[in-house]
Amino acid sequence: MFMEERLNEIEKIIKEKGKISTAYIQQEFGVSFETARRDLRILEERGVCIRTHGGGIMPTKQVGFRPPADRDFASMPVYENYREIAKRAAALIEKNDTVYMAGGSLGYIMLTYLPKDIHYTLVVNCVDIAKELRAFENADVYLVGGKMRQSGSVVDSMARDFVSRLHFDKCFMTGAGFTTEFGLSNGTDETASFQRTVIGNSRKKYLLIPSSKIGADAFVRVCGAEEFDAVITDWDCAEEAATAIAERGIEVNIVEKCGE
Repeated sequence: MFMEERLNEIEKIIKEKGKISTAYIQQEFGVSFETARRDLRILEERGVCIRTHGGGIMPTKQVGFRPPADRDFASMPVYENYREIAKRAAALIEKNDTVYMAGGSLGYIMLTYLPKDIHYTLVVNCVDIAKELRAFENADVYLVGGKMRQSGSVVDSMARDFVSRLHFDKCFMTGAGFTTEFGLSNGTDETASFQRTVIGNSRKKYLLIPSSKIGADAFVRVCGAEEFDAVITDWDCAEEAATAIAERGIEVNIVEKCGE
């Protein structure tokens, strides 16, 4: 196979799956590690991908990008990096903690790994997550009130007023983008304002963010990067990005692939 043909095939995989590893390129196309890295460098120069220490990922989405409004969490695919991030976050919950737990896919995945042998309090703003938490006899669960979105989340002014009266030992936040310059950002002002209130009322603040969202800026700024005590991300996080975050005094926790 000629180099340009291989590059076209690699580009197709990146666009289809959102990322590719150097190990996969080596195995699939029978090339050396150096050749795989060179191919990714060429594709990065063409704007096809952004290189990471383990391969390449798709460039950042448009500022106004939003996930589908109606998401079926129960049947969604669980990506390995999301699972490992959620598992690491759930392990941080300690006895008698009062915790705000993120909504969205990462919050839903956390359900599988939440402690069931200690008592703690959870505050959630997603009806799908709250429904699953009915089975947790060891946890006191508070569901944020307000107008429910089609996605099942609640982030309006009533929800913001609700959480403004609470304090949290820990909060686990997610977002659409995160950079050291712009901080955490999200798609709507309602969501950003709600998250800002939770963060302001939390003692320990954790950001759960897949590597594909690091380096991206969404529409509305939630808060500066320095608001977070720690960032939990995955193995595809670019080394330069991890270093830049750490230089802001933020602890960087990079989860590993299973078996590595």
